[in-house]
Amino acid sequence: MWRDRTVSLVLPTYNEKDSICECIQDFLEQGVVDEIVVVNNNAAPGTSEEVARAGDQVVEVHEPLQGYGYAVRRGLSHATGYYLLVAEPDGTFLGRDALKLLAYSDDFEVVYGSRTARELIWQGANMGWFLKWGNWAAAKLMEFLFNTPNLTDVGCTLRLLTRPALERIQPYFSVGGSHFGPEMMLLTMLHGSSVIQIPVNYRQRVGVSMATGSLRKTLAIGIRMIILIFSYRLGSWTSRDRRYGHRRVGRQLRKASE
Repeated sequence: MWRDRTVSLVLPTYNEKDSICECIQDFLEQGVVDEIVVVNNNAAPGTSEEVARAGDQVVEVHEPLQGYGYAVRRGLSHATGYYLLVAEPDGTFLGRDALKLLAYSDDFEVVYGSRTARELIWQGANMGWFLKWGNWAAAKLMEFLFNTPNLTDVGCTLRLLTRPALERIQPYFSVGGSHFGPEMMLLTMLHGSSVIQIPVNYRQRVGVSMATGSLRKTLAIGIRMIILIFSYRLGSWTSRDRRYGHRRVGRQLRKASE
């Protein structure tokens, strides 16, 4: 519980069998998480057994469509809490940073983590110069094009949303792959949520990442993120689709004032 409201944690898993049990226990030890929804996204054999060892507060659901976005979307649809934490259970994040995100939720509806603060990047973490500055550059592109609060990372998967913020954007999720994270960021900003990004700890991963385990894959994901950012910017200027919420709201407000 946080401020007398329930907290759910969504953990999408594919290749985290060796770290997921410890990750769950780390978050539970903080004393604020009421429910953990583990989304088995065609996970490695033995993952379900590791999840079962973690405790009674854990619910495992399955998402057959392969992709980080599909898994998180499934988890958010099953989670029941008012505060909705999302993290990857690969050992890179610390459970205590959930308290940091929740503290900021007193003033913001959405709190995104950032892995680019040098002092919080642990030895061995997969945050070389290409990943660090690539994420920073894409974040600054988003900040410039959408006039957002200060952003320094588009790829951090540790984040928090309140239930009202999720409900505003959930009907407009469209990405199923690894670039789902930036889509969530864009939607929360376009639909008027109060947003902040804060630095979080980033540690060495347990096992091999299927998304950023090679330069080729990292580059491909980065290009897709940049294309997504530009497509949302152009769409907000030219489309009447409700996913681009600000443009429609702005027109309605001007009309009402006339």
